[in-house]
Amino acid sequence: MAITDIFRKQPQEYVELDFEDDEKPHGKLMIQVEKLSSYPDADRIQEKIRSGRIVLVRIHELRAKDIGELKRTVAKIRKTCLALDGDIAGIGEDWLLVTPKTAKIHRGGDDEAE
Repeated sequence: MAITDIFRKQPQEYVELDFEDDEKPHGKLMIQVEKLSSYPDADRIQEKIRSGRIVLVRIHELRAKDIGELKRTVAKIRKTCLALDGDIAGIGEDWLLVTPKTAKIHRGGDDEAE
């Protein structure tokens, strides 16, 4: 093997790989806004979380009406959310943000997400 053999261009071999895109196509992210006015409304919100939607829930009406019922309703939504590996956070006093497994809520003062 001479030194010229090392620098001589040799034909390159290519291996063709099949690529399947397992992810869903990137599109617009939909956030649904719901109103929580009674305990049975939790079922509707739970169903939306199970179907993979992000839900912004207004809790002002139920908070003004009955704080005990609000706590029970939020606990029910929270259990479903955590069972599905989702996330839930309060925004101010009048809103809840509930996300499925595909989205996480960044909390804290850091500029970088985890």
